[in-house]
Amino acid sequence: MEETERLAAALRGGDRRALARAITLIESTREDHRQRAEALLARLLPGPTGTIRLGISGVPGVGKSSFIERFGLHAIAAGHRVAVLAVDPSSKRGGGSILGDKTRMAELARHRSAFIRPSPAGTTLGGVARRTREAMLLCEAAGFDVVFIETVGVGQSETAVSDLVDMFLLLLLPAGGDELQGVKRGIVELADLILVNKADGELRPAAMRTVADYRNALRLLRTGSNAWRPEVLAVSALEGTGIEAAWDLVLRHHAATEASGERQRRRAEQARAALWAELAESLVERLRADPRVAAALPALEAKVSAGAASPSAAAREILARFLEA
Repeated sequence: MEETERLAAALRGGDRRALARAITLIESTREDHRQRAEALLARLLPGPTGTIRLGISGVPGVGKSSFIERFGLHAIAAGHRVAVLAVDPSSKRGGGSILGDKTRMAELARHRSAFIRPSPAGTTLGGVARRTREAMLLCEAAGFDVVFIETVGVGQSETAVSDLVDMFLLLLLPAGGDELQGVKRGIVELADLILVNKADGELRPAAMRTVADYRNALRLLRTGSNAWRPEVLAVSALEGTGIEAAWDLVLRHHAATEASGERQRRRAEQARAALWAELAESLVERLRADPRVAAALPALEAKVSAGAASPSAAAREILARFLEA
């Protein structure tokens, strides 16, 4: 426990190496590490409440990392400390991260007021890693008051990031009106701010048309907030244009949801959802590890694969074995 106390003290002091060690600890699947991680979190909670949590998603090639670097440096210049939790696609063989966001955010990674942590998505659906929420809490405890969560990609499954953050940013490429058909309606409805990146050079006219298209589309969609109306803005991470305007919108959203009490209510709902998600994950782990289930599972899986048994009937049999005294 003394080691946990020392790690908690180093974290509160803003030690980035201690933060990296703590995130490694919470991402571990070893039982003893999980116990230490839970003890560490217990010492750090409740954490600061005035932080800004931003989720960022976008199609491949939209320039998420370039935008986050430019945006993060702007926030640092405004006096903030910035953490980036970049969830990378996982290797099918080794399970580790394939990409490396530190290499794509070199300037931000070198800054003393920034912390960048790539984490493998693993088998977790939704474009976020299983321990992303806990990693975010650790970053806040270490004094990082702006936390970005960059997701694997964009699509119906990646909307899980909206259950972790205060504000969800969706990045899009300049395109014609046909792009409206290619982006899922669900993720657009969740976005608090839509940013059309690469609005520079020859692409600027197309970017402005895309902004107009999405502004018109948003009028037809319902919003999940009473305190905020989603905005659409053209930006260029390359040239830095639109970055200050986008940051101003983040601050306006933060102030509006704080004043209405919506941010506090949303965070409370997210914490309850995290509880049930952890229960579901933990129960599946326990079920798979149960020797009675392990003995019956291969035969039941074979029957389901061959069409000799329905998945629901096989699931009931597995649960019955797991729950029997």
